[in-house]
Amino acid sequence: MRITGLGHAGMFIETAGGSILCDPVIGPSFFGSWFPFPDNRALDWERFGKADFLYISHRHRDHFDPAMLERYVPKDVKVLLPEYPTDDLEQDLIALGYTNLVRTEAGVPLQFGDLKLMVTPLRAPSDGPIGDSSLSLDDGTASILNQNDSHPLDLEKLFDFGKPDAYFTQVSGAIWWPMVYDLPQDAKQNFAQLKRDAQNKRAMYYIEKVDAEHVFPMAGPPMFLREELFRYNGTGLENDSIFTDQREFLAHMKEQRPGQKGYLFLPGTEVEVQGSDVTVTQTLYTDAEIERVFGDKWNYLAEQRDSRQAEIQAEEASRAEIIPPAEMLAALKEWWEPLLRRARTIRNGVGGMVRFRIGELDMVVDFPKAKLREYAGEECIYWYTIPADLVSTNIRDHEIDWSNSIFLSMQFEVGRSGKFNEFLTTFLKCLSRDRIEYVENWYAEQSDQTEDAEIDGWTVQRRCPHLRADLTKTGKIEDGVLTCSLHDWKWDLATGRCLTTTGHPIRSTPSGERRAAEVAAG
Repeated sequence: MRITGLGHAGMFIETAGGSILCDPVIGPSFFGSWFPFPDNRALDWERFGKADFLYISHRHRDHFDPAMLERYVPKDVKVLLPEYPTDDLEQDLIALGYTNLVRTEAGVPLQFGDLKLMVTPLRAPSDGPIGDSSLSLDDGTASILNQNDSHPLDLEKLFDFGKPDAYFTQVSGAIWWPMVYDLPQDAKQNFAQLKRDAQNKRAMYYIEKVDAEHVFPMAGPPMFLREELFRYNGTGLENDSIFTDQREFLAHMKEQRPGQKGYLFLPGTEVEVQGSDVTVTQTLYTDAEIERVFGDKWNYLAEQRDSRQAEIQAEEASRAEIIPPAEMLAALKEWWEPLLRRARTIRNGVGGMVRFRIGELDMVVDFPKAKLREYAGEECIYWYTIPADLVSTNIRDHEIDWSNSIFLSMQFEVGRSGKFNEFLTTFLKCLSRDRIEYVENWYAEQSDQTEDAEIDGWTVQRRCPHLRADLTKTGKIEDGVLTCSLHDWKWDLATGRCLTTTGHPIRSTPSGERRAAEVAAG
């Protein structure tokens, strides 16, 4: 089996049963903000486009590049479609002309000649754009796991497919916290360090659990080549950004797990896998060029920035005309208020008012009352400042996921009066009736948590209130605080209060008290 790196999470996999093109992206993505790092334009895209299969792991635009697909990938390619709860990705692909869809079943292997494959989707509201997935492959010569951005809870199902010889996984997250937040600079630096540490911890958790002999960190970081975002490349010019690069993570992995074999996986990297034997070569960059990319990163990024402004200008020219404030408010009211009325759990979870300053429009979303109106001095729990052309474009395109457009562009500012509110972020990426109904049902199902477990002297509900991870496997207790290692969420066990965000309490009692209560009850 041969795997060629295409940049970011992209790869071209040649197997005994056919070739698979995975998540090919040239970009720029997210309103012209993200470019693959390092530059991948010089790859032979014509060759890679002629794959037997196309696999798009999820709908995020740093994984799904419609312009690239239109240019290089024929319409008759067999598309491996993850089994998601809503059909947004499917409809996106059909709109591009791809109708040869292979509708995979979650966690069920498929056979194509010598090639056995399995797509394992995630479906929680916090999983990417309501959905993320991984790809398992075995062609008799080798087995690999392309985990991509997904953070699976049930690793046993992945292991049932077989232990991978080579493991490809995300190590640098895609998020806008804390870079765009209204915070003092020292607070941003502190929060950015905590976020990098949490991402490293999560990546190491999966690497240790999968325990593959060969590990390839991928899916990040991006290049920010817009002038106003350039400072946020990598860990930031002022150490206030969260994007660990491939070489930095490999150094961290070597420190934490000295015996682990890890490799740079860049555009042009070719990985030959024959059972446990792996050979890695680089076909696009020389060793000296790679050393400059990482060792002289800021000068490399500056050259990329100076040479690619035309791409940014072309993206800006494609945006919609700015909608006048009154018309914009009316359009958003017509779109959002029916969704808010259906979103009882989300409304209660937000529990307050959120202000949006969009160009000349200053509006408030009253979540308890399911209403949009002009801002009139109300106290708000969040406040956003967003360029009017971005919102106008999302209205024109009816973009139902603002995390997959405006927020990951980082071309906005936000502040909040308290902790992170997951329900607000969920609403802003669920701006369709199908998505709202799905997440409302999903939240309702999570409230039925009847199974408990013993962890370090505490009786707690077995499933994490965030994404239902099994806390007997992912939970750790120190000084009365439970931490779920998957996303570093924390709870004060004495009160059950979530320390990470609003809501999401946990059921917990000291084990001795639980046993005494059971004895007293007979």
